[in-house]
Amino acid sequence: MGKDHIMDSFGIEIIFLILFGQWTNCACAVTHWTYTGSVGQSQWSEYFPDCGGTRQSPIDVKTSHARHDPSLPPARPLGYRQLGEEPFTLTNNGHTVEVSLPGWMGLGGLPWQYTAVQLHLHWGSRGGIGGGSEHTIDGHSAAAELHVVHYNSELYSNVSAAMRQRDGLAVLGVLIETGEDTNPAFENIINYLENIKHAGQRASIPAFDVQSLLPLNLGRYFRYNGSLTTPPCYQSVLWTVFADRVAVSHVQLRKLETALFSGPAEESDSLPLQDNYRHPQPLNRRLVLASFPPDTVTTYSVGEVCAIVIGTLCGCVGLAAIIHFVIKTIRSTSSWDVLPSVRPPSLPRSKETAKEPKQDVVFKTTSDPEKEEAAPQPDP
Repeated sequence: MGKDHIMDSFGIEIIFLILFGQWTNCACAVTHWTYTGSVGQSQWSEYFPDCGGTRQSPIDVKTSHARHDPSLPPARPLGYRQLGEEPFTLTNNGHTVEVSLPGWMGLGGLPWQYTAVQLHLHWGSRGGIGGGSEHTIDGHSAAAELHVVHYNSELYSNVSAAMRQRDGLAVLGVLIETGEDTNPAFENIINYLENIKHAGQRASIPAFDVQSLLPLNLGRYFRYNGSLTTPPCYQSVLWTVFADRVAVSHVQLRKLETALFSGPAEESDSLPLQDNYRHPQPLNRRLVLASFPPDTVTTYSVGEVCAIVIGTLCGCVGLAAIIHFVIKTIRSTSSWDVLPSVRPPSLPRSKETAKEPKQDVVFKTTSDPEKEEAAPQPDP
């Protein structure tokens, strides 16, 4: 009986280990993550341990805490303007739209040589209202964000090897806001979204000037050590987040928000590919450098600036109306209506006084006594 009991216990332990191993394998094998739901960003760290690290991205850049480093040179894209003879490849990977970049493109001005790999976008779902960018500046988000990814080709043979290393990647971050004018550079991507509506689809697009996607001033940026903003969240990225934003039209942003689906074509219930941005992560005492005096950064979007201007104009118009009303009221009211009369009562005229002719004297207002003279008297 004791032997049977031991065998039963041993069998239970074996079953438990098998079940535990199956559960562990399932947890480790999870690769299909989302931004919301059962494997959403709040659960990423359960399946991808690095997502719970202390150097995660994106962050909220607080300009008052950024340290100005005047030795930081302007960002130096290499070969971004060269088109070459081969087209670019545009892909819907189920999480974003991605453009593969040729190996001759790179990034200079850093401790090592970095080679470009791809660029992709993050966006919201409500025309930029409520966010869409991953990085924020002083709590202000943008409508969308562009990332250009590079790997350290001086130390590592490919991006797969580099992305696991602390000094493996360098990413440019560009905040995107909305305006009235169409941005021709982003049309090179947005015009072809219809060709990759579903996850897994890809299409060839004409090569274009990648640098035209960036802000004109490449010397104003924030730099810090962080991570990939999607699983597996490797903490291997040297981030360069530009302070100046670029603008796309409202129509362009709307196309980006509505053109793609997160599932393959055979899924009839595939969801729109929207709100594919991660929320800001704790800074955890990391140092954020600024290539310029941070107090000169502009964190207002075009819409916010317009609201400020309109509000100021309305205030000025209202103040002018009040001043006009006060002046008009003062002019229309006689001083005798607001001040008590202090004029003495008229005295009765005597007969002698009545016979004497009235003599009025009016003096000219001059300070020269030789020029002062009495007005001519009326004839008696």
